Amino acid sequence: MLQDSPSHIRGFEECSNRAVALFNDLSVPKSAEELAHADRVASMGRLSVSIAHEVNQPLAALLTNAETAVRWLSRQPPNLEKAKPLIDRIIGDGRRAAEIVSRIRNFSRKAPVHQEGVEINKAILEMLQLTRVAIAEHGISLKLQLSNGLPPVLGDRIQLQQVILNLMMNAIEAMCEGGDGSRELRISSCDAGSEGVLVEVKDSGPGLPPADRARIFEAFYTTKSSGLGMGLSICRSIVDAHGGRLWATPNEPHGAVFCLMLPIGE
Repeated sequence: MLQDSPSHIRGFEECSNRAVALFNDLSVPKSAEELAHADRVASMGRLSVSIAHEVNQPLAALLTNAETAVRWLSRQPPNLEKAKPLIDRIIGDGRRAAEIVSRIRNFSRKAPVHQEGVEINKAILEMLQLTRVAIAEHGISLKLQLSNGLPPVLGDRIQLQQVILNLMMNAIEAMCEGGDGSRELRISSCDAGSEGVLVEVKDSGPGLPPADRARIFEAFYTTKSSGLGMGLSICRSIVDAHGGRLWATPNEPHGAVFCLMLPIGE
């Protein structure tokens, strides 16, 4: 998509100071907004297998329950007592499939920025639903440490989920490219007091060479064999627009930690 729109990329480069910084009121220049949308669509492409699995699960359960309910209703006389709970499950499975599709559609579509109170733990868990198949397939151990009772942060839910998803996917890919060592993904959230809410995404991958730490958030800079190097740059733009901070530090004994600090909404 980006290759088909070189004028958008040039516009982003020419006004990089404005596009990367965005504005504190979350009004996004057109070129940066389109790049952010393209990044979300690309993320959905990277997660196509996980998405197919998430949608297939409730559909498979729905079909199984429907076939069983038909058998009970075909009896003479029909066994309504056995059929009713199956029909209730069918309704539940249908709603679950619709919610998954709706979540993906909302995440992928272009939409005006909408500020609201965002429960950061809920945002994390929703993105984990999209990545759990990739986590399982690559033998990654997931450790969650989400603090209860966190105050909501004020911002655009889709944009903040885009940041969280990018950090998760980068961690997964880093560990997959880092050889056959142990793979552990740790995601935590906590109340950082007056600074806001802190989210940390830790991986046990090869880590970031010291020379790269200052450049990883630059537009078009990447250490991957494939990719445009826009993901982290867009993430920082989004976080800056929300009045927050995004930075990276080494993980011990190896790996990287990406830290996301978001101010508490009034």
